[in-house]
Amino acid sequence: MKKSLLLTFVFSFTVLFAEYSSNISKITPEIKKRMIKGNSWRKGCPVSLKDLRYLKITHIDFNGKRRMGEIIVHKDVSQEVAEIFNSLYKIGYPVRKMKLVSDYKGNDWQSIEADNTSAFNCRSATGSKNWSKHSYGKAIDINPIENPYIARSGRISHKASLKYRKRVHKNSTNSDKAVLLKTDKATKIFKKHGWIWGGDWAAVKDYQHFSK
Repeated sequence: MKKSLLLTFVFSFTVLFAEYSSNISKITPEIKKRMIKGNSWRKGCPVSLKDLRYLKITHIDFNGKRRMGEIIVHKDVSQEVAEIFNSLYKIGYPVRKMKLVSDYKGNDWQSIEADNTSAFNCRSATGSKNWSKHSYGKAIDINPIENPYIARSGRISHKASLKYRKRVHKNSTNSDKAVLLKTDKATKIFKKHGWIWGGDWAAVKDYQHFSK
């Protein structure tokens, strides 16, 4: 390969690689205020703010545009989450939006209705009085409309998710690419890092859910 072509290749690779970026920081007073006002954290939650981390992460949205999202996770998995979303970005896996659940007043229903990808939220597990893994910052719900929670009875609560009951890829749109199947690269990326997928559960299916 000629020197000029080699330099062009290296430069192009560097630019492509540099498109993904992530930043991990402690919970600042400003973020703390958002979390308390947004009802996602309060005194009595099973994890303290000092054990949580705020991440700014690059992702591709459903229009194919590069966006900067935000998510809060436990400090023990923060670097790993950044690496996971780096891998998702590299394979072109789309994320409709990634905003703090505080922007939805800590309301999981509203966050799902907006098809929002989120992590930390101090709440009980669905159908239980016990703390959810989200309350510890060790669970992520990704593209929840395309990857619905299906109850033991077969009920899907969100109308927009009904067409995703049958788990198959139908076309090449980004909303279809967002559907997570057992054999998909995106699903395998999470599992490679030791995350459990709700799509593997027997009694219920929670296709959006990954937990550490």
